[in-house]
Amino acid sequence: MVVTWGSEVPERGLFVGRFQPPHKGHMEAIKWIFKNGGVDELIVAIGSAQESHTLRNPFTAGERMEMLRMALAEYNVSLSSVLIVPVPDIAMNFVWVRYLEMLLPRFYVVFSRNPLVVRLFREYGYKVVSPPSFERERYSATVIRKLMLDGNEAWRELVPYSVAKYIDDIGGLDRIRSIAGRD
Repeated sequence: MVVTWGSEVPERGLFVGRFQPPHKGHMEAIKWIFKNGGVDELIVAIGSAQESHTLRNPFTAGERMEMLRMALAEYNVSLSSVLIVPVPDIAMNFVWVRYLEMLLPRFYVVFSRNPLVVRLFREYGYKVVSPPSFERERYSATVIRKLMLDGNEAWRELVPYSVAKYIDDIGGLDRIRSIAGRD
C-alpha cells in the first residue's frame, strides 16, 4: 500500500490491451501479475474502446468487458481486485500516457510487452515490468481471429471456456465472417 494524505491507496498496476478477444495468454499474464508484480489491484484498460465490428476489432468494449469479467472469474482472479476500464484511442502517442492518467485511477507500475507502450511509459518515468510471453505465438488474438474467420474450431482451445461460450452466444463468428464478406 502507498500512503498519501493520511489515507491508504492500494498498490495499483496497469495492464493495457485490446482483448479482441481475451485469451489464455492474457489470463496467465494477469495471474502472473498478481503473483509476482507486487500489486494489490490491477487496472485492465481495454484499448481501442471506440472500435468494433471490424476484422481487427470485432467486439465492442462492453462485450470485451463482459468476456474479461467471466474469464477472470473462471481463472479464480478476484473481481474486487480488478478494475476494467474502456479507453478510446487518441492519435497522439506522445501524450497517450497523460491521457490515461486523466482517465484512470492512479497507478504506479505498468505491465506490458508492447515495445511502444514500454517506451512511452518509461519516458514518463513509470516503472514498467514485462510479464513472460506465455506462448505468444500460440496465444495471439490475431491468430485466434484468423482461425475464427477460417472456420477452424482450434480457436476454442486458445480462449477461456467462458469466452468461447460468450462469443457463441452473441453470434461472434457470424459477425466476423459477415464483416469479412464470407458466409
